[in-house]
Amino acid sequence: MTAVEATPGATPAPGATRALEVDPLLDDPATRIVVCCGSGGVGKTTTAAALGLRAAERGRKVVVLTIDPARRLAQSMGIEELDNVPRRVPGIDAAAGGELHAMMLDMKRTFDEIVEAHADPERARAILANPFYQSLSAGFAGTQEYMAMEKLGQLRARDEWDLIVVDTPPSRSALDFLDAPKRLGSFLDGRLIRALMAPAKVGGRAGMKFLNVGMSMMTGTLGKLLGGQLLRDVQTFVAAMDTMFGGFRTRADATYRLLQAPGTAFLVVAAPERDALREAAYFVERLAAEDMPLQGLVLNRVHGSAAGELSAERALAAAENLDGPRMADRVAGQTRVGGPAATSPEAPAPDPTPEAPPAVAEFTAGLLRLHAERMQVLDRERRTRDRFSTLHPDVPVTEVPALAEDVHDLAALRAIGAHLAAPRQAR
Repeated sequence: MTAVEATPGATPAPGATRALEVDPLLDDPATRIVVCCGSGGVGKTTTAAALGLRAAERGRKVVVLTIDPARRLAQSMGIEELDNVPRRVPGIDAAAGGELHAMMLDMKRTFDEIVEAHADPERARAILANPFYQSLSAGFAGTQEYMAMEKLGQLRARDEWDLIVVDTPPSRSALDFLDAPKRLGSFLDGRLIRALMAPAKVGGRAGMKFLNVGMSMMTGTLGKLLGGQLLRDVQTFVAAMDTMFGGFRTRADATYRLLQAPGTAFLVVAAPERDALREAAYFVERLAAEDMPLQGLVLNRVHGSAAGELSAERALAAAENLDGPRMADRVAGQTRVGGPAATSPEAPAPDPTPEAPPAVAEFTAGLLRLHAERMQVLDRERRTRDRFSTLHPDVPVTEVPALAEDVHDLAALRAIGAHLAAPRQAR
C-alpha cells in the first residue's frame, strides 16, 4: 500500500486522508488519558503498550491499563505477571526521564476495593462474603466495563502519572465501554435493588414470583442460587450496601465526564477488514454523538509490497506465459536443435540467452502467483479503507504494517511505536 509524506499543516491531496500525528499527542503535557478502543482482535493491547512505551521513552511518566486476559502485555514488557497494581516496566530507555508502569484490570478485586474503601470493616466483610455480591462482582453484565472506568478514575485521581493509556475491554461491541458503566451505575444506584427487596419483605409465593421476574435480568450465575436463600442473600446485601449505592452512579458519571474533558484522546483501532472498519466507523459516529474527543484511527496489520508497480493482472499473465506458450516454445526449440537442421551449416546461431530450465520457470511462475495474491489483498484493503475515509474524511489515520512475527518484547513494541508515529498518510 502506498503512502505519501505528510507535511505539518499541509492540506491533504485529493483522495488522501490526514495523517494522525502521534508524537505531538504523546508529548503534549495536556494529554493525560489516551483510550484505545475498537472491536476485538484488532491489536488494541499492542497499540496501547507501544504508545505507552514510546511516551515513556520520550520523557513522560506513563501507566498502561490493560483488560487483556491473554497476558501478552506482561510477556512483551518482560514482566512475569500483571495484576491490579501498577508494576514498573524494566529495560526502557529512561534517558529522557520517563517511566513506564503497567497493570491488568482485576474486575472482582477492583469491586472489592470499592467496598473496602466505602464501608467500615465489619460491613465490608459482610458484603464481601455475601453470595449475591460475589455473583454480582464476578459475572453481572457490564461489570468489567464499569470496573475499567472505576480503575481509570482511581488512577487519574491519584495524579501520580503524566499519562494513562487505556486498553478497553474485549467486548462483543466496542460501544459497551461507553454504555455499560451507565447501565451498571443505574442498577447500583439503589432503585432497582430496592424494588427487588420489596418481595423479600412481602414474602410468600407472590413475592417469589415478583422476584423471579426481576432476577431474569441477571446473569446465569445468579440463577444457580435457589429460592428463599436467594431472597435472604439479596436482603443481606442491600442492608449492607445501603449507604453505598448512590456512590456508584456518582463515580460512573464523574469518570464519563472525565472522558469528555480536554486532556483525553480516543484512538479507534481497527484492521483493514470490512467488519473491523464497519465497527470503527460506528464507534467514530458514537464518539461524536457523545462529545468524546476522537484523535484518529490506527489501522493495524496493513499489508504492503516492495514491487507494488507490478499489478496482480500482469503477474498472473506472466505466470500463465511461463506455464503455457513459453513452455511449448521451449519444447519446440529443443526439437529443432536436436534435429537434422542442427548440423547444417545454414542453421541459425543459438540464442545467446537460453530459456530458463523448467524448474526455474515453474518456481518463477509460483512467485508471480504469490505476488498476485498479495496485490489482491492490498487492493481489497485499499478499497475497504477508502470506504471508511469516504464516510469520515476528517478522521486522521496512521498505519502499522503487518509484522512477520508476534510482538514478544520491548524491541518489537518500540518498532510498532515508530510505525505509529511515522509521518505518513494513507491514500
